Amino acid sequence: MIVLNSRCCLLLAAVVFIAGCGKQERMEAVQFAKALKATKADFASANTVEKDFVTSARAWCGGITANGAGRGAELDQNAAVAAELAKYTVTISSHLSQVRQAIDGQQLKEEYPRGVRDDLTTQLTKRQRSLQDLRAALEKSATQFLQFRHSPTYKGDTYPDGVGKLEALLHAYSAPEDVVGTALAALQEKYGLKDGEL
Repeated sequence: MIVLNSRCCLLLAAVVFIAGCGKQERMEAVQFAKALKATKADFASANTVEKDFVTSARAWCGGITANGAGRGAELDQNAAVAAELAKYTVTISSHLSQVRQAIDGQQLKEEYPRGVRDDLTTQLTKRQRSLQDLRAALEKSATQFLQFRHSPTYKGDTYPDGVGKLEALLHAYSAPEDVVGTALAALQEKYGLKDGEL
């Protein structure tokens, strides 16, 4: 009888311990999901700006690779456009940094929420690196346009190698996905989170 009671107590203690662990994990998931939900608007804004930027950059870059960089005032204009497009990459990356800071600021001990955060951070970092590469190509192009402007041998029918690199990057570029929404949905599904909890 005493043995049976001690076994029941051990079993009950194990159930309480497991339930407590599950509760902690769910609480972390709720906090993390709230942070993701709070960043959704910033992230959506970054996605919209990024899509507009890529559309503009592709059109501008395509015109130059098809017809050359032009001469005189056209070179000045192309240098100005390249510099302006480079600023867009900084704006987009800044939005993504804010999202990353909100995500990285979460104190997560449980494996699943940490895995979701790590995957999301990796994807955001990859996007920021792509933006950095685009920015470098644009800034290089802006400088090269101005160099062509002052070159007596430049005929206007070619374009800077920075534009060639930019075109390759834009060609390989894929539209940004809603990785924040995907992470939020994964947490909601795993832990059965309702909108009212967030």
